[in-house]
Amino acid sequence: MDKKSFKVSVLASGSSGNALYIETLKKRILVDAGLTGKKIVSLFEEIDCNPESLDAILVTHEHSDHIRGVGVMARKFQLDVYANEATWKAIERKVGELKPAQKHIFKMGEVQTFGDIDIESFGVSHDAVSAQCYAFHKDGKTFVMLTDTGYVSDHVRGVICNADAYLMESNHDVQMLRMGSYTWNLKQRILSDKGHLSNEDSARALAEVLGDNTKRIYLGHLSKENNLKDLARMTVEDTLKERCLGINEKIKIYDTYADRATEIFEV
Repeated sequence: MDKKSFKVSVLASGSSGNALYIETLKKRILVDAGLTGKKIVSLFEEIDCNPESLDAILVTHEHSDHIRGVGVMARKFQLDVYANEATWKAIERKVGELKPAQKHIFKMGEVQTFGDIDIESFGVSHDAVSAQCYAFHKDGKTFVMLTDTGYVSDHVRGVICNADAYLMESNHDVQMLRMGSYTWNLKQRILSDKGHLSNEDSARALAEVLGDNTKRIYLGHLSKENNLKDLARMTVEDTLKERCLGINEKIKIYDTYADRATEIFEV
């Protein structure tokens, strides 16, 4: 690995569980641990990485598909855990007992340096107490994760513009959701400003933030019931092609999976 680059794998992405891995020469970081500890360890095996080398877990918000394995992983591998204050209050009982030295505050809108990488937190609009996502910056390279948000604000677009790579939520197809079996209240929640981005929302947001640096887009947090990988990819591709943004030429779109890791790649 070039000392200026860093590696990423989307270990799992979907309503059944989420986990993201970031690796530099000096630090190895897990973002969310929304599966069982056993499953997360098996996902690390898929990318030939030893979870014993992890340094920290960053938490986005308190929903179980993002924190299910946080406590187990933190205790087993003696990891530092970072979340903002409101999220800590929401997850403290759920993750179980941790040593005080393992608990750290990562304020929303702040940049913290972890060894050789700067990590920027930014707030998103979701039905959680204080959901935040992260942008990872190292030597002029940036990877952005943006999931679990009902819309992309002007502020967020400013934070995430022209990244080298994105993990971008593309949760549902609006028509599939409306015609599907979910209750009306659940449909309204998903479609609201505090829900999840549709394929169309994701495509429009990406069209406004992609730049000359952008090479990779990973579509994440797809609904098992209300979306299809091919449909999500086609919707995003069509919108970006209409804007002449170099899709399938300069920029490649990749799938993510609920139960297996993406191939690790360098940013």
